[in-house]
Amino acid sequence: MANLNQKKWPAKDDYPNFEGHKTIMSRHLTLEVYTKLRDVQTPSGFTLDQAIQNGTNNPDFHLGLLAGDEESYTVFADIFDPSIEEYHNGFKKTDNHKTDLDASKVLPDVLDAKYVVSSRIRTGRSIKGFALAPHVTRAERRAIEKMVSEALNALGGDLKGKYYSLMKMDPKTQQQLIDDHFLFDRPTSRHFISGSMGRDFPDGRGIWHNDKKNFLVWVNEEDHTRIISMQMGGNMKEVFERFSRGLKEVEKHIKDKTGKEFMKSDHLGFILTCPSNLGTGVRCSVHVKVPNLAKDKRFEDFCTKMRLQKRGTSGEFTESIGGVYDVSNLDRLGTSEVEQVNCVIKGVKVLIEMEKRLEKKESIEDLIPK
Repeated sequence: MANLNQKKWPAKDDYPNFEGHKTIMSRHLTLEVYTKLRDVQTPSGFTLDQAIQNGTNNPDFHLGLLAGDEESYTVFADIFDPSIEEYHNGFKKTDNHKTDLDASKVLPDVLDAKYVVSSRIRTGRSIKGFALAPHVTRAERRAIEKMVSEALNALGGDLKGKYYSLMKMDPKTQQQLIDDHFLFDRPTSRHFISGSMGRDFPDGRGIWHNDKKNFLVWVNEEDHTRIISMQMGGNMKEVFERFSRGLKEVEKHIKDKTGKEFMKSDHLGFILTCPSNLGTGVRCSVHVKVPNLAKDKRFEDFCTKMRLQKRGTSGEFTESIGGVYDVSNLDRLGTSEVEQVNCVIKGVKVLIEMEKRLEKKESIEDLIPK
């Protein structure tokens, strides 16, 4: 709930101090915009100050905005729209997103297993009618857990699996999930704490995976659901086929049992907590071993020009181990799932070819993206 005393003070006295801030939000939240929106609430009671808290607390963050419900993106459009446009490569408020989950359109190229350790595709989905993580109530979170776990436990065939509630998890199961690198961490990061997303942990949280351990769902982490398909090696088409099929099955079971659907709009695609994940919400990534290419100071620039993002072995803010990097699609909004996956396949093929050339002490200049 908003502090009801806030309206006793003029908005200019409440305006955040953005001195030294690097967030996109701080560049677009003028005093005029803040004054217009400060006393406005979404239908569920989410406020502008709650939306920007992630950024006001963390001047070094890139984006600095979180949504508390589906309506945040329209009620606070004056700050979300320009921030989304800057973050998502010029995606305007008049643009519409496109969705394509047709696995037959994914390139059949299998990435060289000598260089690609593993392949993974994940996305988030939010269930219509519930608040998002920064604003969700305990009752809502528990209802989401029940709804999603029942849908997941109804899956069959190669998707058949089991749900594990974090509240009821025994030490042996917990250790096994840690060993499998499946269990998400206790939310102690600045991102989670400043965004009020770690409240009541582990109440209402859980993890589900199929028996083959190549299809995984996190429940009530940053988003209502995080859906992940993965396997060793470089067959991204197989990973995407299972990903696409699993997504459709999960939504079908939720809708059949409860009538609920995933949050989606023509403009922004699938609605998630962080605006960085709007659109497809897809992060298609490979662990690729390129120790020679990594010595080139232009490595990150090569990736960016191919619309790829380079991270350390264990993700954002981590270092590479043994020359292995996490390389994924940079774009989420404005291009489809198929386009984003194909972008990774084509780009990683180029990175691997560069690495092969460098192993032979050959030039890579003709491979450099323009």
